[in-house]
Amino acid sequence: MTETQKPPANFEVFEGVGVIKLDDGKANALSLPMQGALNSALDQARHANLPVLLTGRQGILSAGFDLKTLAAGGQPAFDMLNGGIEIALRLLSFESPVVIACGGHAIAMGVFLLQCGDYRIGVAGNFKYSANEVAIGMTMPWSTIEILRQRLTPAALSRAVLLAETFTPANGVENGLVDRIVATEAELLPAAIEFARTTSALNAGAHLASKHRLRGESIEAIRQGLVKDLKNWRELFLAS
Repeated sequence: MTETQKPPANFEVFEGVGVIKLDDGKANALSLPMQGALNSALDQARHANLPVLLTGRQGILSAGFDLKTLAAGGQPAFDMLNGGIEIALRLLSFESPVVIACGGHAIAMGVFLLQCGDYRIGVAGNFKYSANEVAIGMTMPWSTIEILRQRLTPAALSRAVLLAETFTPANGVENGLVDRIVATEAELLPAAIEFARTTSALNAGAHLASKHRLRGESIEAIRQGLVKDLKNWRELFLAS
């Protein structure tokens, strides 16, 4: 990265909220550089000890993993897949409340990321929330099934995993993919910041302890799934 290039994930404090913005100028692929920048931003958010707002670019939260890295295979592909799930686990167990503002599409790992916020806000429009693995010839990973399971309704989970159903802002709330939809892009960040600020009134210790109680079994299931996935990914990407 040159001196003039911005990292693909940035952290700033705005109105008492730690705002993390994903913006690689394209589809916000969860590449290794994006993961490094996002983890760095989460480190800063943890140090600031403020409610966190995670958002993307206009029109997209993330389109998932970097396909060029996956196609090339090898250690980078393995590390990218593992790193994406570790970020999901980090968000699910994050010390502060995490609000995710999804300004558009959330595809594959992008939709899994969306399910890791404590409160998720989308915007109305012709946008897709899609776990498209089966549609593109991939067996759904064990770990990502568990990420979806802890937020989607049972019926929506089955359709998402087995049929690669595309959900939208119009039906996202009823199926568990988001908690709220705002009408316009202009409303999204103000609404997300306003909600994130309200969480400052929570008792931080009680919030974190309750998060552990609520999600402990799900996080363990994701970790157990990741162990299986890592075995499969080693065979796929690291076999000599």
